[in-house]
Amino acid sequence: MFEDDQKKPDEPVERPWIVLKTTYDVEAWIDQQNRAIQQLINSNKASGWGICFGLSEGGELYLHTTSEGDVLLDVTSDAEWVSPLIAAATQVDMPAGQIWALPGDRLTQLVFGLSSLIATTRLVAEHNFNMKKRY
Repeated sequence: MFEDDQKKPDEPVERPWIVLKTTYDVEAWIDQQNRAIQQLINSNKASGWGICFGLSEGGELYLHTTSEGDVLLDVTSDAEWVSPLIAAATQVDMPAGQIWALPGDRLTQLVFGLSSLIATTRLVAEHNFNMKKRY
């Protein structure tokens, strides 16, 4: 029996990251992840769904898109080192807290800008992205 055979079919699996080299690659990856998240939502009736990026130099980023198409990004304390890079890639000022609110049109730039720093990804079904007091 394989290790994956013992996991629940709906349980998200951590996957190694493949560096995306063009914006076309990023947009194709976003489309694929969007479909996977839709399946996760339909099967789990989850709230707080999104993607967790494990960074190669430590820490995690949790990404969620709102129903309006905007992006919420939760940067864990171990990943604070990447904040200046997020600001540069998205042309958005760093927030006072760890939750970033980004316009939806910055998602491609975000993923493209961080691509070489990402080690793993996994879908998440439950993460509290909506802690507005932390913006």
